[in-house]
Amino acid sequence: MKSNSKAISSVRLFRTSPHPCSYKTDQRAATVFVDPDLVIDQALNSRLSEMGYRRSGAHLYRPDCEFCNACVSCRIPVDQFQYKRRFTKIWNNNQDLEVKEKNDLICNESFRLYERYINTRHRDGDMYPASLEQFEAFIKTKTVDTRFYLFYRQDELVAVSVTDALEQGLSAVYTFFDPLLTQRSLGNFVILWQIEKARAMNLPYLFLGYWIKNCPKMQYKSSFRPIQLLIDGNWVLAK
Repeated sequence: MKSNSKAISSVRLFRTSPHPCSYKTDQRAATVFVDPDLVIDQALNSRLSEMGYRRSGAHLYRPDCEFCNACVSCRIPVDQFQYKRRFTKIWNNNQDLEVKEKNDLICNESFRLYERYINTRHRDGDMYPASLEQFEAFIKTKTVDTRFYLFYRQDELVAVSVTDALEQGLSAVYTFFDPLLTQRSLGNFVILWQIEKARAMNLPYLFLGYWIKNCPKMQYKSSFRPIQLLIDGNWVLAK
């Protein structure tokens, strides 16, 4: 961690004013983010991801709340991951899907899918209602190492994964999918697919962003075991 800290010592950081937390209604949140004028290349993205930062659109950020440290970065060591019976079933149930890799997300159907997903699954969140401007800034904005993986059932787009390639792994930036295909467990399937993609690329980790204990929306992440958590600047296996 010392080498990572030294590598970004010249990077300017900014902190937001306290604002309502998206996950805990009784908390005020604050965020530290990297100078938005700085180009996010793979080296910077990789080092900061190792230190618990996360990319959202054009920004690299991490929570910096005064009275709360509930947001914990998590990642899956892919070579140690083992399929549970439930995950094997999800994997098998989605083998009819075709995956296409794109450098840009330019199809209109991707926004329509995103709109259905947000307006169905996240009506209680600050991203509701979905808008084209939000989609452009949050989903389509990329780094040079960002890939968009589009999952098709025949000719129908059913899921999209925004994924950054890091030096030490893949970062699952965001995934959205058809909210009506509940039997497919598409969110979990895309994580499984990314685990296999990282393995194929000989990359050791899949970064899943932040996990919050006792937060229902985050519990799916902790079902992937083993999983590492960033605790006091060190990656440790969750018990």
